[in-house]
Amino acid sequence: MTDHVERAPTVRHLFRNFWRIAKPYWVSEDKYYAWGLLLVIISLSLGVVFMNVQFNKWNNEFYNSLQDYNLPAFKAALWKFGYLAAAYIVIAVHAIWFQQMLEIRWRKWATAYFTQRWLRDNTFYRMQLTDKNTDNPDQRIAEDVDQFISYSLSLSLGLLRAVVTLVSFVGILWTLSGPLSFMLGNTQLTIPGYMVWVALVYAAVGTGITLWLGYPLVGLNFMQQRYEADFRFGLIRVRENAESVALYRGAQDEELRLRQRFVQVVSNYWSLMRMNKRLTWFTSFWGQLAIIFPLIVAAPRFFAKEIPLGGLMQINSAFGKVYDSLEFIISSFSTLAKWKAVIDRLTTFEHSMAAAEQLPRLQPSAQAAGLSLQQLRVSKPDGEVLLDDLALTMQPGDSLLIRGKSGAGKSTLLRAIAGIWPYAQGSIGSGEQYPGPVSVAKTLYAFRHPPGGAVLSARCWPR
Repeated sequence: MTDHVERAPTVRHLFRNFWRIAKPYWVSEDKYYAWGLLLVIISLSLGVVFMNVQFNKWNNEFYNSLQDYNLPAFKAALWKFGYLAAAYIVIAVHAIWFQQMLEIRWRKWATAYFTQRWLRDNTFYRMQLTDKNTDNPDQRIAEDVDQFISYSLSLSLGLLRAVVTLVSFVGILWTLSGPLSFMLGNTQLTIPGYMVWVALVYAAVGTGITLWLGYPLVGLNFMQQRYEADFRFGLIRVRENAESVALYRGAQDEELRLRQRFVQVVSNYWSLMRMNKRLTWFTSFWGQLAIIFPLIVAAPRFFAKEIPLGGLMQINSAFGKVYDSLEFIISSFSTLAKWKAVIDRLTTFEHSMAAAEQLPRLQPSAQAAGLSLQQLRVSKPDGEVLLDDLALTMQPGDSLLIRGKSGAGKSTLLRAIAGIWPYAQGSIGSGEQYPGPVSVAKTLYAFRHPPGGAVLSARCWPR
């Protein structure tokens, strides 16, 4: 069960693997549309930050009007809030709209890309020969691609907004908070822009504790996706083989397998719940404390009448924005853990497809008629030779009977003739007017198990 986690890329390779998965779309035929949409989304995100700066300034005007009992200024502040709110709503709505537009275009392209690559040249079959641990490719294409795109855009744009917000509000907070002077022994110390340093320390402590508490979520999310996909695959398997299961009275066995797989789903989910509960205890506490903490720190200057009520509320708002930017990792850690798990799964899937694509291919050559094999060598994936120096010629209408013990390579020979078995060397020729290698392989019509061993029978049929 640990193979997947051990094989998954380490944290230091995270962004390299991210770009390896994302790059094909951003250099594809849809790249101009994609980059254009991204530019629009970034512009709107910067617009949201600009509006937050305007709201911060509004706090000063509004609360000062309350402190001064200034009714005209109060009414003017209300009108200003109205058009600021209207502008903010328009920008925020369109930012979400264009982000979703980019998501669906990217997902459409990426789903087609992975599907075509998985099906091309029988890669889906060859993957089973190179990496049997790459589970549920259907789930990776249908679900992981969607989550990868959604998480990538939300996290990257969230990080952009956090950085721009930090740059915008640090200056405001530095100016508003002013210096803090205090005595340390016989020495008077002064800290300029002390609220900025308080926000930095507060966010750093919260981020460090969050990383320590939440790191196990990465592996747990990885395994949860695997167990969910395994269980779903088991259900699909029963549906697709319903007749066989019913004919051989295998319902109880299938129920046992499904129950065992679902036990893994539930057990891992309980572990996720415990880790999320532990993390939520801290993040909820730290987030609630951040609401009142700047007021407590700035209160001495307010009661000393060094700043008005509007200045205190503006400091509180600016501190909140700076803290929100710095605690981006705290608020996004659960999403970051899921994002890394999805990248790990898609990376192993991509590596498995790449390995399958590198396997050798035995290409048939054209000949006048029939089927001929020359110096054909067929091996197992581990290199063990099953058939060596095989020569065979079949004319239209000829029949072929192959006898041998189970595991001797009878079925593997047909796979090699069909061109889907990569561990084969030699020459295969087929006539254009007669069935090619794939068609010949399909003429397998009986497996029997007499005392002398299994019998494989095939015929080279004319069209």
